[in-house]
Parts: sequence; C-alpha cells; structure tokens
Amino acid sequence: MPPTLPTLTGPQVMPASGAPPTALVVFVHGYGANGDDLIGLAQSWAGLLPDVLFISPNAPEAVPGYPQGRQWFPISRLDPHLLDQGAREGAGALEGFLSAELDRWGLTPDRLVLVGFSQGTMLSLQVGLRRAVAPAAIVGFSGALPNSATLAAEAVGRPPVLLIHGDRDDVVPFQASEAAARVLEAAGYPVFFARAQGLGHGISPEGLTYAGQFIRQALDGAQPPA
Repeated sequence: MPPTLPTLTGPQVMPASGAPPTALVVFVHGYGANGDDLIGLAQSWAGLLPDVLFISPNAPEAVPGYPQGRQWFPISRLDPHLLDQGAREGAGALEGFLSAELDRWGLTPDRLVLVGFSQGTMLSLQVGLRRAVAPAAIVGFSGALPNSATLAAEAVGRPPVLLIHGDRDDVVPFQASEAAARVLEAAGYPVFFARAQGLGHGISPEGLTYAGQFIRQALDGAQPPA
C-alpha cells in the first residue's frame, strides 16, 4: 500500500478581478519558513495577474525545535546526495496538493505556475519538470536543481524556467542556480537566468517585477522576456 500523503494547507489570495480563477500560482517556501512567508508576493502581482489564484501551502514537516518553521525535507547541509534524496522524498506531498487544487478549481495542469524560494525552488524543479502535463512556467529564487543527473530520463514536458539568484547569497551559493541553468539548457528547456547584483539570500524588487512579467507572458502563451 502506498504511504498516505499529508494534506497541505496554507494561505491563499483570490483573483483580484473577483472572477473565477483562470490560473493557479503556487508559492513553495524555503526551509524554516511557512506559507505566510511568500503569500505577500501575490499583492505585488495582483494587478499584472488579476485572474490568478495564489496559494502558499505550508510544508508538511516541522523543523526540529522550531514548530512554526516548516520543511519539505530535512537538510543539514548542501550535500548533493542529501538534496537529491530529500527532493524525491518531499515531492509526493506537493504533487498531491497541486493535483487536488487544480481539480478543486476546475483548472487544467497547464494553467499552473510554480514559484519557489530556496528549498522551495529545489522542490518546484523536482516536481514541475516531471509532471505528466508540464506547468505553464516555473520560477525559482535562490535555489538549486536536485537530481540533475537523471533529469533527461525523467523529465516529461519542457516548461519555461526562470532562475534568479543573488550573487552575494551566503546560504545557497549563486553558482547553484548558474549550474542549474546550464543543465536545463543542455536538456532543451527554455531557461532564463538572472543574476541579482549585490543581493544575498532573498528576492529583490527588480527580481519580483521580472518574475511577474515572466509569469504573465507564459500564461498568455507568449515567449517570456529574456
């Protein structure tokens, strides 16, 4: 019998237009945060994406010693083997949540966008690149690409991917996203990589604007901005 997956919950922001949603943006937070950490980004994009529903689920596991903080998978250091294993183990809960929410709102899988930060980027790439129907786009801030060695064999669709990373990040090295972009490009993905000058482990206003435009064009079926 397959293991029972946890039911994820978290804050959501309904479409600014007041109409039923035509697309779903799911924020996937980083290690030690929770769904409240990224849901505020929805207000920055509400005018640009007025018909989008934003949801920011809490990761299924509490961080030991810090119950308010959540994790998609345990990690004590940026060891590639731990990242690969953890991303695989954490993928099921997010995958189940995405399918349930798309069904709940009557949306097809191609109307999904994943937006991750740090560990959330790792999980967004793990899940989004392997979905039976590719999402409209994947945006990853300050993250890394797990299981890169098996990507070519496991990937299904080729969604556009935007990676943004601060070149002064002292938590997840800037080079992690740089390497991820190279792997994705070699595998045939339309990948866009932006270096945030002078930024640490965070999201800059410029990066937020760029990501919003990227999502808008991807949902409109246009070529995302380079």
